[in-house]
Amino acid sequence: GIVVLGLNRSHAKNALNKNLLKMMSKAVDALKSDKKVRTVIFRSEVPGIFCAGADLKERAKMHSSEVSSFVSKARTTINEMANLPVPTIAAIDGTALGGGLELALACDIRVAASSAKMGLVETKLAIIPGAGGTQRLPRTIGVSLAKELIFSARIVDGEEAKSIGLISHVVEQNEAGDAAYRRALALAREFLPQGPVAMRVAKLAINQGMEVDLVTGLAIEEACYAQTIPTKDRIEGLLAFKEKRPPHYKGE
Repeated sequence: GIVVLGLNRSHAKNALNKNLLKMMSKAVDALKSDKKVRTVIFRSEVPGIFCAGADLKERAKMHSSEVSSFVSKARTTINEMANLPVPTIAAIDGTALGGGLELALACDIRVAASSAKMGLVETKLAIIPGAGGTQRLPRTIGVSLAKELIFSARIVDGEEAKSIGLISHVVEQNEAGDAAYRRALALAREFLPQGPVAMRVAKLAINQGMEVDLVTGLAIEEACYAQTIPTKDRIEGLLAFKEKRPPHYKGE
């Protein structure tokens, strides 16, 4: 039930170009409707790098009108990732800058190695984060701190990222260079035994509720809860509890 999407464009530090975005979009699209998928982990197959952001070599050759459509495509692709119905985890074992950090911010949970470097560095290039960074960073770490990081284009390591709430877990890097990925896998395995329908509607309730006032949020929770009541899994959960055995959920 755990799907791992690995970025592997080693010669370009996993920089996001048109082709990589197209491949990501296709992969995410296939996962959306696959009921067997329970958790998705985004990681890098390239040692020491998560994603260096947009491919600036490709960008330099673009006409200004092309830049708009590229950024729009990046925003859409990262939104599609954010809207995956199952839990998503970003395993940051190396550098995540600009669009690379925006990609991680679109995941539900971020795990990083203490040696990993992260930052939204776009203002250095006289542009702004354009694939969700100006919206997701303040929602993650608070408005004032997000402004400071974006205005300064500052890069933080895993320890600082943890202290400001940018990531949920920080781990010491190992010899293989995949400590964050291993921690992400352990987390994903914690999610696996739970009811699949419950997981999907819990994510929906949280995501939608965060954008509205509490009263509306509670109404969203009620509507989401209602979706779990008629499921076979709910009955199985009660039965398993009564019979003191692990439940066998089928996502029905």
